[in-house]
Amino acid sequence: MSRTMPTGVAWRRLLETGCALAVLLIGGCDRAGNPSADAEVAQIHAEGHLETTYVCPMHPQVVSDEPGSCPICGMALVAREVEAESALDHDHDHDNEHRHTTYVCPMHPQVVSDEPGSCPICGMDLVAKRPTRASAPPGADRPVVTLAPSVVQTLGVRSARVERGDLIRRIRGVGRVDYDETRLVHIHPRADGWIESLELRAEGEPVRRGQRLAELYAPDILNAQVDFLLALDTKGRGGPGVRPDKARNILRLLDVPDDVIGEIERIREPRNRIPVRAPMDGVVTRMTARDGMYVTAATEMFSIADLSQVWVIVDIYEYQVDGLAAGQRAEMTVPARPGRRWEGTVDYLYPELDPTTRTLRVRLVFDNPDLALKPNMFADVTIDAGVRRGVIKLPEEALIVTGQRESVIKIVDDGSRFQPVDVTTGVQQGDEVEVLSGLSEGDRVVVSGQFLIDSESSLQASFRRLSGEGP
Repeated sequence: MSRTMPTGVAWRRLLETGCALAVLLIGGCDRAGNPSADAEVAQIHAEGHLETTYVCPMHPQVVSDEPGSCPICGMALVAREVEAESALDHDHDHDNEHRHTTYVCPMHPQVVSDEPGSCPICGMDLVAKRPTRASAPPGADRPVVTLAPSVVQTLGVRSARVERGDLIRRIRGVGRVDYDETRLVHIHPRADGWIESLELRAEGEPVRRGQRLAELYAPDILNAQVDFLLALDTKGRGGPGVRPDKARNILRLLDVPDDVIGEIERIREPRNRIPVRAPMDGVVTRMTARDGMYVTAATEMFSIADLSQVWVIVDIYEYQVDGLAAGQRAEMTVPARPGRRWEGTVDYLYPELDPTTRTLRVRLVFDNPDLALKPNMFADVTIDAGVRRGVIKLPEEALIVTGQRESVIKIVDDGSRFQPVDVTTGVQQGDEVEVLSGLSEGDRVVVSGQFLIDSESSLQASFRRLSGEGP
C-alpha cells in the first residue's frame, strides 16, 4: 500500500517521533538512558537531509529562505522541508523518463498507438498517456523489527502458532417472523348474496377446522338446490331430466358442504341460508364481513393463517452468501422469549439481492406448536453452513485490519525478530480465522503487542524511503 509522504512541520515531527520510538523499541540506549551512538547518527542523518524553506499558504509561488510575511496577502510564511520531497520528485521524474509513452483516442480508448497521430475512427488527435509507476505490493516495504528480550517482555508480546484444522462455518443474521404463505387461506363466496348470522366478531380470533363463521343467503345457491330436488324427483318417477349427481356437483362447486347437501336430499327441502365454515385451524388475520353485507365473488370475507409453522426471513450480507444452501440447519432466538431456542431449516434462497442493502433474503422454516412465535417479531438467527476441513487457521486477535488490507506480525528465527506479513483470510468462526494465503502451517504470529511492532516497522520503512534505499 502506498503512503503519502508528509511535508513541512509534520515531517519534522514525524522524524522526531520516529527517532524516539526507534530508540525505545530497538533498545538504542546506554545504561544511563541516553541514546546510543547509532541512534544519534540515524537521527542526525535524517535531519541533515532537510533544508527548510518558507512558503505562503495562499500563494505557493512566494518562496523564501527566511521567515517573513507574504508580500501579496500579508500572511506569515510557513516552514517547509523540501529536500526530501525534491529527492522523491527527482526519483519520480527519473522513472517517468524510462517509461514508455503511448497515445490513445479520447473517444475510442481501444485505439492505441506508439506515436502521435489521429484516430482512424473519428479523426481526433491522439492524447499522450504515460503509464503510472507500478507500485510495490502491499507490505513489500515492511522491514524486519528486532527487539531485545527485555523489550519483548516489557511490551507483553504473546505469540500463537498457525495450525491446520476444521472450521464450522456459522452465519449469523437478523430476521423477522412472518406467516407461512403456504398456510394462508382467503375465503370468498361462490355466489353473490347477503351475509346473515355472522358468528365471528373480530380479527385475531382463533378458529378450528369446520367452525361456522357466518351464513350466506345467495339466490343462485337457492336455485341450484331447487334443481337438485327436481332431479331427485324426476329420477324417482323415472322421467327424463337433469341427473341428480350432476346437480349435486353444482352445489359442491357453489361451496355447499356435503352434510348440508345430504340434509337437503333427506328432508327434500331447500335451505335459504348456507353456512360458511373455516377450512382449517388458524387465526383470523383479516375480516371484512359484517352482518347484512352484500358480497360478491370478488369479496374477501375472511383470511385465516395457520401459525403452527412460520417463516423467518433473514437478510444475509453479500460476503456471507457463499456456502448457503437449502436444507441447512438453523437456530433462532427471539428477544420476546428469552432463554428459548428454536431449531429449523433453510427452506429457500431468493434469486436476487436487494440493490439498496446488498443483502440476500433467505427463508427459514420453524415449527411453532404453542404459537409462541408471532409474525413481525425480530429474531437472531444462526445458520450452520457446513464444515471446512483441513484449513490453515490462526487466532482472530492476531489480525491487524486497516480497511485496505489484513496483516499479521510473523515471528522470525529465534523470536527476537518480527516481520509484518499481509494475509488473505476466509471463514471466521468464533475467535479463529481461516488463512487463504500469506502464512504456512507452523508459523508463529504475535497476538499481543502487534500494533506497536507494526508501527515501528512502518517508521523504519519511511526512513528507508527517505534515504533512497527503497523497499
